[in-house]
Amino acid sequence: MQENGNSEHSVKDMLGEIGEKLEGKKSQAPPRAAGRREVAGMKLLEQVQSGRMPAPRRVMLYGTHGIGKSTFGSMAPKPIFIQTEDGLGEIDCERFPLAETFDQVIAALSELYSEKHSYRTVVVDSLDWLERLIWAEVCKKRKVESIEDIGYSKGYVFALTQWRQFLEGLTALRNERALTILLIAHAKIERFENPETESYDRYVPRLHKLASQTVQEWCDEVLFATYRVHIKQTDEGFNHKRTQGIGTGERIMRTTERPAHVAKNRLNLPDELPLDWNAYAEYLPKNEVSQ
Repeated sequence: MQENGNSEHSVKDMLGEIGEKLEGKKSQAPPRAAGRREVAGMKLLEQVQSGRMPAPRRVMLYGTHGIGKSTFGSMAPKPIFIQTEDGLGEIDCERFPLAETFDQVIAALSELYSEKHSYRTVVVDSLDWLERLIWAEVCKKRKVESIEDIGYSKGYVFALTQWRQFLEGLTALRNERALTILLIAHAKIERFENPETESYDRYVPRLHKLASQTVQEWCDEVLFATYRVHIKQTDEGFNHKRTQGIGTGERIMRTTERPAHVAKNRLNLPDELPLDWNAYAEYLPKNEVSQ
């Protein structure tokens, strides 16, 4: 990646360099994940692999404010939170100090990559507040006050550089430190222009559409947290019916995309699950659960 004339570095080098600057010491090489080895001098056909190769999951959970997304994250195996918004005060969890810049988020990834620890899940809470830090980083580099000051909406394109750095850092943690990744986001209602039908509203993660597409494509699961709602219709006469939404307070996750929301999964999950990490974990490959 290259921006403003800077030389290109791998994200792993970047993580190590930031860790060294903040801590004043050289990063240690991380242990390699089980089953990974360097292959030199072999033809591609000799490196062909077969069968399933389960790896730690990359999950996005988005939903309405206060529904229990952070609590879901705290139920994951040995979680450590990277917090970009101040909302974990009532949750018993281990967390880094509140990140106020994009560099501080990368520094947290650097620590998890280079230092010894027993964490098994990294939870980023939340993506939409991380996006504000990314925009601030873009504005600082471009010397503007607002990302909207960059013409033709190019600021959001420039921000993809930081998003990709962030995701590549998470990929290093997943592949080389065997960490499960959980990304938390709030939800918003967006108009969807469906070429096959009339347009309609649906829930999506509260991110700019370019960033949202990039993160969703990277994730294995995109889960929508919501309340179960029942519809009741009452006949009021004169061909007029009154429709009411009745909620029970039951919190659920939608795992498959429907007109009302964005979602996906690669585990053949049921369309709905309770908003509970343990309910989700029942469908994980056994080696992931027992790591």
